[in-house]
Amino acid sequence: MLPVILQANKNLNKPAIFCEGEQYSYAHLVNESAQLAASLLNNQIDLKEARVAFMVNPGFNYVKTLWAIWQAGGVAVPLCITHPLPSLEYVLEDTGSSALIISNEYLQVLQPYISKTNIKVIIVDGPSNLSNSHDVQSNDLVIQSAHLPFPNIELSRKALILYTSGTTNKPKGVVTTHENIIAQITTLINAWEWTDKDNTICVLPLHHVHGIINVVCCSLWAGATCTFVPHFAPKTIFDLFKTNAINVFMAVPTIYFKLMTYLDSISIEDQANLKSLMTKFRLMVCGSAALPVSVMERWEQFSGQRLLERYGMTELGMAISNPYYGQRKAGYVGLPLPGVSIKLVNEQYEEVALGEPGEIVVLGKNVFLEYWQKPDATKETFTKDGWFKTGDIAVVEDGYYRIMGRSSVDIIKSGGFKISALEIEEVLREHEHIADCAVVGIPNDEWGELIVATLVLNNMEVIDEKMLNDWFVQKMAAYKKPRKYLILSELPRNAMGKVVKNEVKKLFEQ
Repeated sequence: MLPVILQANKNLNKPAIFCEGEQYSYAHLVNESAQLAASLLNNQIDLKEARVAFMVNPGFNYVKTLWAIWQAGGVAVPLCITHPLPSLEYVLEDTGSSALIISNEYLQVLQPYISKTNIKVIIVDGPSNLSNSHDVQSNDLVIQSAHLPFPNIELSRKALILYTSGTTNKPKGVVTTHENIIAQITTLINAWEWTDKDNTICVLPLHHVHGIINVVCCSLWAGATCTFVPHFAPKTIFDLFKTNAINVFMAVPTIYFKLMTYLDSISIEDQANLKSLMTKFRLMVCGSAALPVSVMERWEQFSGQRLLERYGMTELGMAISNPYYGQRKAGYVGLPLPGVSIKLVNEQYEEVALGEPGEIVVLGKNVFLEYWQKPDATKETFTKDGWFKTGDIAVVEDGYYRIMGRSSVDIIKSGGFKISALEIEEVLREHEHIADCAVVGIPNDEWGELIVATLVLNNMEVIDEKMLNDWFVQKMAAYKKPRKYLILSELPRNAMGKVVKNEVKKLFEQ
């Protein structure tokens, strides 16, 4: 039996999921996922790592589907529910998915693909409501098949394919095994002290490791309760906080910024009431994009909570984290998690001296297996002795890792210097008229790369560049000063709220 099901069997009578006004127990999850697994197998013994894509709304049906695919011996391929058809087709075709599980509302967007293929389609609309859109099958088949023995799944088998953001090339499918996923979950269970008394909210996209592993899989492995909201809205989140049941919250910097904007709009009395609730939370975590120091400090004023910032990526799950106990340093992602080996290396992949910046390379059971059907890309991303090359540049200061940026977009080589775009952004955000910003390097014959910045202003349409530059050089060395500015109403971001730097570069090229 799969470890995830064994864990659920310890908590059968406990509430596992709240969504759309309904409560579902672990027993519901175990039983319903078994029925769906039987439908997927359809009298086969084992899916034998066949890819099963699914486009299902966050909530009970999503988790049921994920567990069903794993129990049937398939590889789960979650699709982004907001992506257009071409993006969805790319993933379906790249993985060669043989089955597709969808919420009914996504049938229309996927119908062109379904019509031109022989893919098996199962629609899940609610508990015990399964149908096949190609060959309408009786639910009796599901019930009769539910008692069939499921395959024995070795932990070394492939379990999940998530796609990278693909900002510079076509997205790559990141393949993780059951062993990788268990390592990612149990590391965080121990490091962040998850228990069956916890209650969390999932506000994150579920085609990404942050939502799938950190929130959903960790909470359900621990026997905790996970609440899903159909659409993010600050008032909805705070209304859930008022139930006094939620005690763990995880989000990206953009969400915390939106929550603070809402708090700014309500009365001082209401702010104080919400702060009294949030102060009692056990844990609040931020990740998936760099957490501006200003956001961390303002959130602590609003909530009484010092955010725990961590570092991870699709290929790793989480690798570095600020401590659950001890100092959580603003601007730093913390220390290597237990069981995860980290070192910083130079361009020859030799370990750098303490205090020197270098690329983060990682070794551990949490590290992914391969890029789907891309052996050359897989080989290229590992060192000869098996360390995964993250492409992220960091430095260790007083024992804590500070991310300087991705070598490809956040490290700007200008005038012979290697300059961290993230460091410049932190300084710009300190300016009273700047709400947010993104700094990039663009090709330049004189400088190699020219430092440029996009700015989102606070209630202003223009800003005096000379005064801004005079202010900047009082904060940082003059060679780090942006040479051009562009004012935007908002920065281009992906589904996780991370600024898409290559889109920013295109704005300057235009």
